[in-house]
Amino acid sequence: MTPSSSSGLKLGCIADDFTGATDLANNLVRSGMRVVQTIGVPTTPLTADVDAVVVALKSRTLPKAEAIAQSLEALKWLQAQGAEGQMAQIYFKYCSTFDSTPDGNIGPVTEALMNALDTDFTIATPAFPDNGRTVFKGYLFAGNVLLNESGMQNHPLTPMQDANLVRVMQAQTQRKVGLIDYKTVAQGEAAIRERISALRTEGVGVAIVDATSNADLLLLGPALKDMPLITAGSGVAIGLPTNFGLKPSLQASHLPAASGMQAVVSGSCSVATNAQVAHFKATGRPALAIDPASLMKGQSKAVVQQVLAWAAPLLKDGPVLVYSTAEPEAVKQVQAQLGVAEAGALVEHALAAVSRGLVDLGVQQLVVAGGETSGACVQALGIAQLQIGPQIDPGVPWCHSSSAAGGLHIALKSGNFGSDDFFTKAFGALQ
Repeated sequence: MTPSSSSGLKLGCIADDFTGATDLANNLVRSGMRVVQTIGVPTTPLTADVDAVVVALKSRTLPKAEAIAQSLEALKWLQAQGAEGQMAQIYFKYCSTFDSTPDGNIGPVTEALMNALDTDFTIATPAFPDNGRTVFKGYLFAGNVLLNESGMQNHPLTPMQDANLVRVMQAQTQRKVGLIDYKTVAQGEAAIRERISALRTEGVGVAIVDATSNADLLLLGPALKDMPLITAGSGVAIGLPTNFGLKPSLQASHLPAASGMQAVVSGSCSVATNAQVAHFKATGRPALAIDPASLMKGQSKAVVQQVLAWAAPLLKDGPVLVYSTAEPEAVKQVQAQLGVAEAGALVEHALAAVSRGLVDLGVQQLVVAGGETSGACVQALGIAQLQIGPQIDPGVPWCHSSSAAGGLHIALKSGNFGSDDFFTKAFGALQ
């Protein structure tokens, strides 16, 4: 299963949520790969002539067995589309904040893929320096603070209480977990390969890799050339296309011209998205909050209708924002009333119905914030594939679906990504 420079599919990717999938696809496109993203596992063969396919799953917070089953299904489909009948390399993509619970799903899915690919070793690193996610001595930093001091400790579904990735990963996997530290990475390909060989001799099956800059990721890339399975955030992707003889190209990110009305739908409660909502509101643009408690007792349909009635006369004058973003304490209060899973599902389904209604009203440029929300929205819109276009902010590209409403430009933003003015500048970037 060695990468080939021949034409055809070179990289098959499995992402555990929809925004994470576009994040990965964005980095691959910027590095010169032609990429298609599928929503879920396709039921038909690949027809596009591309270098990489990213299969977007909604498996991050599923029960462990379901996450594994979906990931293996994606692997089987990708292998069937592989270059010359054999996939060059598989990439399991998770969030740059390593979103998971003590039981998984990152570790269990990694092990299942390793078993299916009959490989005894892989790496794991969520490092994405462009977005301030760095790994140093095995500890994950978000900006200048440890992950568990960044706000991620309050995540409603996957609270991260420990920044030591060796420890976090070891709790999720039966294989021994080791570390390739920053000193080794700085020495380049030969040193990294030597360290991998030593770890394998010690019985290590998964190695966390330090990376504090893009230079580290570019040094790491060549050392991964013969590895059947890579597990990482999206950052590692910048060092892979050169392994296949590819270079950056503007043509790889070309999308059809944009038209139609504009809207933002936000379901993330992250610190970054809270700031983006506040910035959008401060500009004076129309914004409407959905109270999760109002969705109880079968009121969701009425709430959605009210939101669409509010938006309809405003859309002709520019983008509108519909959001359920809230501070951590407010989220906890709703979860206490409804339960964590039910509270999240109510909001996701309501915002998905809103997104579908906005497109029916003529919105053809749509920004969606939040991984779970993005998954629900693209499914509600019946989107099966996305063409990946230009980057708005690190990790967030514009995409295009030719199947939705005669053509829809959509940006799927991870909750933690983007500058404060992301919602206001995104539409300008598309023009």
